[in-house]
Amino acid sequence: MASPFQPQHFIAHQVRDIPRSGIREFFELVQNTTSVISLGVGEPDFVTPWHIREAAIYALERGRTGYTSNLGLLKLREAISSHIEKNFQVSYNPKNEILIAVGVSEALDIALRAIINPGEEIIFHEPCYVSYSPSVVMAHGVAVPVSCGAENGFAVTADAIEKVITPRSKALLLNFPTNPTGGTMTRVELLRIADVVKRHNLLVITDEIYSELTFEGEHVSIASLPGMRERTIFLHGFSKAYAMTGFRIGYACGPADIIEAMMKIHQYSMLCASIISQEAALEAILHGDPDTIEMREQYRLRRNFIVSALNEMGLTCHLPRGSFYAFPSICSTGLTSREFAVKLLQEESVACVPGSAFGPSGEGYVRCCFATALDQIQIACERMAGFVKRQKR
Repeated sequence: MASPFQPQHFIAHQVRDIPRSGIREFFELVQNTTSVISLGVGEPDFVTPWHIREAAIYALERGRTGYTSNLGLLKLREAISSHIEKNFQVSYNPKNEILIAVGVSEALDIALRAIINPGEEIIFHEPCYVSYSPSVVMAHGVAVPVSCGAENGFAVTADAIEKVITPRSKALLLNFPTNPTGGTMTRVELLRIADVVKRHNLLVITDEIYSELTFEGEHVSIASLPGMRERTIFLHGFSKAYAMTGFRIGYACGPADIIEAMMKIHQYSMLCASIISQEAALEAILHGDPDTIEMREQYRLRRNFIVSALNEMGLTCHLPRGSFYAFPSICSTGLTSREFAVKLLQEESVACVPGSAFGPSGEGYVRCCFATALDQIQIACERMAGFVKRQKR
């Protein structure tokens, strides 16, 4: 007699053993709670500016509904090339060194799949975006986290990176400004990291999706530093700076050989990004800077308010220098990050994300996204203050 069919036995080991996203798992609880003020999902509350939406509508009206080149529209790649040279001081050939992807998430996935041989190690700083470690594992690599703390503004140091380098190390993955901490890097420390990378012959993948949302100091791309352009994959996109999350447009820039390898994966999986979204992205990158500046200044006001409020209620919070996230410590309450988030949701209908969702280094913190209306942030902070006070009795 044949044994019963068990679908779980057919799931690849590297997929079976990956936990579900801590963010999405938590927000299943949120969906079952009414009148929630969400400081959770990392998405701008601004609607995509009208002229960008109009470009998408016009593309439809003109019948722009077919495939594009696997690399993406050349005119968009040319605009991206000019934008990066002007704002990041790095030059890329739009014909063979830029690839348009379905969001930065796809760009990261195909970058990792293009470079990792089974068992090779990818170093990244933590707390970090939830997909970094799983993406490495699904590409048959080994994820190697380096812990960052509030005492250093959640920046990563060259010394910490060098301590975890082994003969199996392949690449360093950076994300500054950082989700979930808002940490940024100085030019001086990036130069030290670049020196480590070159001495150990590593590749760098730099995810700079929040670069336009830098509040203090200059944003420096490691790709712009001496000797780094040829060993860096630069990732960016349109979701955060232009409030275009649903358009799903990102891009990767790098050496032609690596972009070619990424394109091979992209063409057999995604084929190309949506032409309508690419037309909208072209409008954004050519004419969207004033919108980005206006949104950034609104985020700055919200940041200043929420960080002050969090500190006043006894949740120590460093001032994020970029992104739209505050990352306060909740250790004073005696609760774990998940206990804090669940109880806050149940008792006050305020949603924030447990820091543990961003790796073990995030335990003891919660992520509060201030990409929501200031009046809602004010109400959420009032509710949180009462909740925190009750925990400390």
